Amino acid sequence: MGPALTFMPPITDLSVVEQNPQQGLSQGERRLVAIMFTDVVGFTAMTQSNEATSLEVLGDVRRVVRSVLKSTSGIEVKTIGDAFLVEFPSALQAVTCAVEIQKSMRDRNSEVPDSKRMMLRIGVHLGDVIHSEGDVMGDAVNVASRIEPLSEPGGACISEQVYDHVRNKVGLPFERLEGKTLKNVKVPIDVYKLVMPWEIRTEEQGKLDPKRVAVLPFANMSPDPNDQYFTDGMTEELISALSRVKGLGVISRTSVMQYKNQSKHLTDIARELNVGTLIEGSVRKAGARIRITVQLIDARTDNHLWVENYERNLDDVFAIQSDVASKVAGSLEAGVFATAETKRDTSSMEAYTLYLRAMQLSHLDDEASLKEAIAQFEKAISMDRNFVRAYVGEALAWTAMAYGGYSELAKTLAEKAEVKALAALELAPNSAEVHATLSVIYGLLDRFEKSKLEAQEAVEISPNVAEAYYSLGMYYATLGDLETGLINFKRAYALDPLSSHTAQIIALVLRTAGHVEESMDVLARLQKLYPRNPKVYQGFAECHMLRGDFASAQANIDKGRMISSTEPRLRIDQGLIYVLTGRRNEALQVLADLQQDDNPSVRAYSRLFIRAALGDTEEAVDTLMQGVETHVWPFMIKTLPVFAELRKHPRFNEFCSKMGI
Repeated sequence: MGPALTFMPPITDLSVVEQNPQQGLSQGERRLVAIMFTDVVGFTAMTQSNEATSLEVLGDVRRVVRSVLKSTSGIEVKTIGDAFLVEFPSALQAVTCAVEIQKSMRDRNSEVPDSKRMMLRIGVHLGDVIHSEGDVMGDAVNVASRIEPLSEPGGACISEQVYDHVRNKVGLPFERLEGKTLKNVKVPIDVYKLVMPWEIRTEEQGKLDPKRVAVLPFANMSPDPNDQYFTDGMTEELISALSRVKGLGVISRTSVMQYKNQSKHLTDIARELNVGTLIEGSVRKAGARIRITVQLIDARTDNHLWVENYERNLDDVFAIQSDVASKVAGSLEAGVFATAETKRDTSSMEAYTLYLRAMQLSHLDDEASLKEAIAQFEKAISMDRNFVRAYVGEALAWTAMAYGGYSELAKTLAEKAEVKALAALELAPNSAEVHATLSVIYGLLDRFEKSKLEAQEAVEISPNVAEAYYSLGMYYATLGDLETGLINFKRAYALDPLSSHTAQIIALVLRTAGHVEESMDVLARLQKLYPRNPKVYQGFAECHMLRGDFASAQANIDKGRMISSTEPRLRIDQGLIYVLTGRRNEALQVLADLQQDDNPSVRAYSRLFIRAALGDTEEAVDTLMQGVETHVWPFMIKTLPVFAELRKHPRFNEFCSKMGI
């Protein structure tokens, strides 16, 4: 194992079985009982950092659990390391005890420092067991132990057999977990999450803010289905117009467009986006005439606040957007909408139509679509040289090309984006969108101070530009200030709450900063939203690597690669697992395979990560220094554990000096 990583194997084996001193279990008897299985979250990680503290905390946790068991009908069968196996006469008694244990643990954690806090997961199943020599055996035990890992930290999950007995008796709601299968359990069993009392209170008290607004994708009612681009464009344009209303928090296009063609209930959407107001509507375009219907909805009551119908000529579309924004601002008492700020930036409807087509193409985010979008933006600009948003749209398309690693080096593509963004800045120096776009571009070009200044300018003009907060997050995280970076990433996420990319970055920064459990919570939410996203499993794998749980890390790599066998970060992490488990030759084979990738960024990243992990510091530093010219290097080079040894190399300081970090 190379010295570059801070991951370590467990300090000690704490899987010793402690038999319960209680007696009285009938020997050889088969009967129907409820079985509870508990496990301490993150115990392995604690043993790696401080064995003495971990044993002290484990003793404290056991006292809490046993204190609750004494006041219930639970019979402690045994402990297995940090886990409890408990038997109950009935399902209701088991579930009641599970709630009381979590309440007691919650109280206990509020009274101790962070370093000594521990959370439990609990699983409960109902089935036949056989008592033998003070132990219990049977499928009920096996199933309970498989259900427990599905629980959230501080929570409990139960089988459908338990649910059937307790669903109307405990006074708490249950949520069925979709798509969950139990390892090595042949017969499918539904699993339910028990919603704890404090979770219910949080939902009740966390009132949705009416000044947080989401514009849902408008319905296309046009005779020609090919006019969908115009309908989607109207949704995006209204989001942009509302973003300039002082006092409103407006959810970004990326998040709201995920509800396109969905039949989800409005209250569910509002809860997922954490908004108190929704706007929905429809567009009908026929020749030179348009009909637009807009509805403002109070998400807290599901009441319609107002409905407005517009039937105008096509070239009145800007006036409609301004009118809707003004009405929303007035209805929510959010402040006066600055109509002058949304004056049309083109007088050519042909150019505007090209712009809308190009914007929809750019959101497809594949190389062919982005290239076609750029061509459409260029046509729009050729028709109106003062069309600010066309310049911004093209700059963003070049930026997406740079992020995607398409065709040319990211630096070359970002420089093309810069040309268009600067042209837009000259035309509209007070545009938040222009400054935010420049902040992203300068971040790509490693001009960090410029990126920060442009992002700050953007949020000063408008607090609703998620990209600006994202750029600020990147700035601080790159310089090594992870906590300030997190503050800004979370602000970006609040405006774009369904962004998988921002969530992944937040999870990465959290685990690098030592908040592994919180990182896994973010990933768990992301997994519910995007179960087919392979990068979610990459994140889980890296959390488990930090804990030294390489078996779980490998299992998540395998899950991710079943979804996408070519995802580069999964392949790089596979190499890291080989390093961490002492398989150097296999790690080198992964590296050799990655060097055949067409994307130069993948080749550079794989050399840097795997060589650093192997302790081949000179080779890793050589690759890092190439990043001065190519601008391809990990933005968290100053904090990621894998680069601990590399950061001691004299040339690392030279790199930081050249890059301004």
